[in-house]
Amino acid sequence: MTTVRDLLRDAAARIGGDTARLDAEVLLAHHLGCVRGDLLLNQNRDVAAQGYEKLVSRRAAGEPVAHITGAREFWSLTLKVTPSTLIPRPDTETLVEVALKLCRQPPARILDLGTGTGALLLACLLEWPQASGLGIDMSAAALAVARENAHETGLADRASFQHGNWGEGLAERFDLILSNPPYIADDEYLSDEVRTHEPASALFAGADGLDDYRRIIPQLPALLAPGGLVVMEIGYQQANAVRTIAAAHGFNTSLHQDLAGRDRCVALRLSRRP
Repeated sequence: MTTVRDLLRDAAARIGGDTARLDAEVLLAHHLGCVRGDLLLNQNRDVAAQGYEKLVSRRAAGEPVAHITGAREFWSLTLKVTPSTLIPRPDTETLVEVALKLCRQPPARILDLGTGTGALLLACLLEWPQASGLGIDMSAAALAVARENAHETGLADRASFQHGNWGEGLAERFDLILSNPPYIADDEYLSDEVRTHEPASALFAGADGLDDYRRIIPQLPALLAPGGLVVMEIGYQQANAVRTIAAAHGFNTSLHQDLAGRDRCVALRLSRRP
């Protein structure tokens, strides 16, 4: 038996890095089946370290915390995460915030292109109780995760998911379209943790990172209902390039930053039919 304080101190030292203490706390809470707050309020309690050491070793070797615990919180939803899906990031919550701010009226139908875990679609369905939505992904494994997340969050009756290549073959129009496509250039630096443990198909998009914007944006006019809104995540240096592509297909755009002040997403509205 070891105190929580000692376990966390030793684990953080083994894990290392900027988030070592947080990672140690999340893993210990997962190991004990409690919330982090319980640990911080009871740091002198004795707990059994057996099993926790294995979790710490996996994290110290570079495995993401979300893969070790099998879950990640996004927009107050606890979502299942596997190596088949991109791990939802807090910065991506910016897309939900922008959608809430810019939608002129509550959307009835929402489309999530490249849904992954279903994070964006499920977060928006949580905010708009009268809406329903469709998530599209090329990965059957990711779609299975998204469906499970919809069920576990109580949103399965309003969320459906299907295999697809972005918007190809969809005949319906949507009031709100969300997408966090791959936008990393093939030769761009990524940490070993991300490059090794997250799916390349959800990360890389050609020599300049823009290949999927070139595929998706031309499809959007046929998918967007009159007065509808598109919100897309971008790389922090891609704003001008993505806005240029969008303008060529009849869209007015606005640029939005995340909490760190970095360009995070663009919002698109049709100004004309291209």
